[in-house]
Amino acid sequence: MEAVTAREKGRALIASNKKARHDYTILKTYEAGIVLVGTEVKSLRAGRASLVDAFAQERDGEIMLYGLHIAEYGFGTWTNHAPRRTRKLLLHRVEIARILEKLRDGGLTLVPLSMYFENGWAKVELALARGKKSYDKRQSLAERDANREIARELGRHLKGQRRRQRTP
Repeated sequence: MEAVTAREKGRALIASNKKARHDYTILKTYEAGIVLVGTEVKSLRAGRASLVDAFAQERDGEIMLYGLHIAEYGFGTWTNHAPRRTRKLLLHRVEIARILEKLRDGGLTLVPLSMYFENGWAKVELALARGKKSYDKRQSLAERDANREIARELGRHLKGQRRRQRTP
């Protein structure tokens, strides 16, 4: 008789790189699997990962993730992993070829945006991105603040209209 294990469904966020969206203009995103060892998976399930300073590059025709920090598993033995080891990303050959073609054009980089479990598998959301200049960052902050103020005023306006409609 076979033992049946229930696979988890849906998406569970492990870590996100909020600063990447501030520092880079995101052009295209990709979903990639990641090659992990056992203690890394256990540490990720505990939510102990950081994408700060992580980046992806090509090495020998494959895409590798550098600088990703996965803390050592607390109950691990001598088989525990190195926290900042280089990890291979799993993508289709066609996707790798397209990404490398765009990277060779220059001015673009591969940045991990988030890491999550999807249906039990560890995944990384990669972005093909272009670095922002400081004036671009100020402009996007001003735009975000303006949109927030518009939404706030619109909310106040709609809230006032609802009050007037209820009273006969």
